[in-house]
Amino acid sequence: MDLSKLTPKFKNKKPKRVGRGCGSGLGKTSTRGNKGAGQRSGKKLPYIGFNGGNIPYIRKIPKRGFVSFSKKYYQVVNLGRIAQKVSPVEEITPKVLKHLNLIKDENKPVKILGVMDGRFPFKTIFKADSFSKKATELIIESGCNFEILKRT
Repeated sequence: MDLSKLTPKFKNKKPKRVGRGCGSGLGKTSTRGNKGAGQRSGKKLPYIGFNGGNIPYIRKIPKRGFVSFSKKYYQVVNLGRIAQKVSPVEEITPKVLKHLNLIKDENKPVKILGVMDGRFPFKTIFKADSFSKKATELIIESGCNFEILKRT
């Protein structure tokens, strides 16, 4: 290593001082150009979707349907898939389901569906945010218990 070849990580560069007279080279229009919205004070253009003053593309395309902002979106898991992947455990929680890659996020609501042939192979406690009608029947029929999690 040679001390003469060391360079600073960032150059000590001072900001441009605009609007300080014509002699500075950054006077008169102060790097804003001539006329138009960009030259005026309070300019906030171009924003995302700005189309040069024309109607933006997002406003041209038709809107269809309705999206509810209060709807809960569940991650669904079938009882059959749980029976295939889970070895006998005391509780089947969202954390266990995430560990087995049956759901993507343990913090989002989970719903267990009753898609399964026969009975559940071992006794356990199911903990989820929601259960389908058939899932509750199959769980009770196989001697298991279930708890509904009170998460928001």
